[in-house]
Amino acid sequence: MSNQLKINFILLLLFGQTFLSSCQGQKGSDDPQPVGKFVSKIDQAAGNIFQDSKSNYWFGTLEQGVFKYDGKSIIQFTATDGLSGNRIRGIQEDRKGNIYFDTGQGINKYDGKSIITLEKSDAPKGNWKLELADLWFAGNWNENGPYRYDGEYLHHLEIPKHELEDEFYRINKLATYSPYEVYKIYKDRKGNIWIGTSVFGACRFDGNEINWISEREMTEIDEGPAPGVRSILEDGDGNFWFSSNVNHKYKVLEEKSLPLDSKLRYEKVEAIDNSSEPEMSSYFMSILEDNVGDIWMATYDSGVWRHDGQELYHYDVIIDKKDVSIFTIYKDNSGELWLGTHDAGPLKFNGKTFEKYLPEITLDN
Repeated sequence: MSNQLKINFILLLLFGQTFLSSCQGQKGSDDPQPVGKFVSKIDQAAGNIFQDSKSNYWFGTLEQGVFKYDGKSIIQFTATDGLSGNRIRGIQEDRKGNIYFDTGQGINKYDGKSIITLEKSDAPKGNWKLELADLWFAGNWNENGPYRYDGEYLHHLEIPKHELEDEFYRINKLATYSPYEVYKIYKDRKGNIWIGTSVFGACRFDGNEINWISEREMTEIDEGPAPGVRSILEDGDGNFWFSSNVNHKYKVLEEKSLPLDSKLRYEKVEAIDNSSEPEMSSYFMSILEDNVGDIWMATYDSGVWRHDGQELYHYDVIIDKKDVSIFTIYKDNSGELWLGTHDAGPLKFNGKTFEKYLPEITLDN
């Protein structure tokens, strides 16, 4: 090979390496940039709380999207980052660590870098299934039924007609909201899905049938807005509590003791006698069982109540000398209790009272 050919070969080789490097750099520049912005504090209307598998805390708000706190910094995500709406109904995580936001206007997935809107399936709204890995969401405002995500598509599921539907519409001729709107999705220990609705109480989907625990006392078909079932709990004894009333506690009877053609059977069991506590609201917003088996109930405007099986204990929630409006009570991965509020930000229980916990962070210029 002549010297000139050698020089041409070397130049061609260098050009190819430079071109390849340039292409690789160009590919990298097309990768999505992380979304969200660093902020100094969390919005006061932080009603929903979730702690993920990496111990990060997520706080969903009424109008300001969602905030992530990793123990050092706070990042805010809004519609400008890809959320379908800035009001967050719920937050959850899949097995791969992806975080999902239910906005009431769409379901979003965050993979650590970008936020996408889940694609809806064209399947019929009766495509009810119960798969172990599926995620369930309350879904859109004023809409009949929940959403099920199978890892690829989002399925809108319509709840079949309730026996009180005709009576509801007879009383509420001008109703502008759906009596089947989903307020709460809850998975019990057997993997059944429970759905708390705006009007007709709660129903259970066991993979085959949808059956209601819908006593007259749990429904709200009278004219006007209904508080609905906003929280559901299966306690350590296997009894189910529903937020429509402190007395709504039911035991679902074992299916194996029932005739094959029978529906879901249940019986009402003794719950909480609040007759000696006139200031206790019978309706609560959120309920949980702590690590020692006590039941905690958060009311919207009369604080938090704890029931140890015998006695009731009351916790006033006052910040800056004002009563706090509570939306939810949450137990984190360590068993610590939190309150999501509408006007005081997230609060944490210190063993005696609920107090502000998260710091205001100084941002670097």
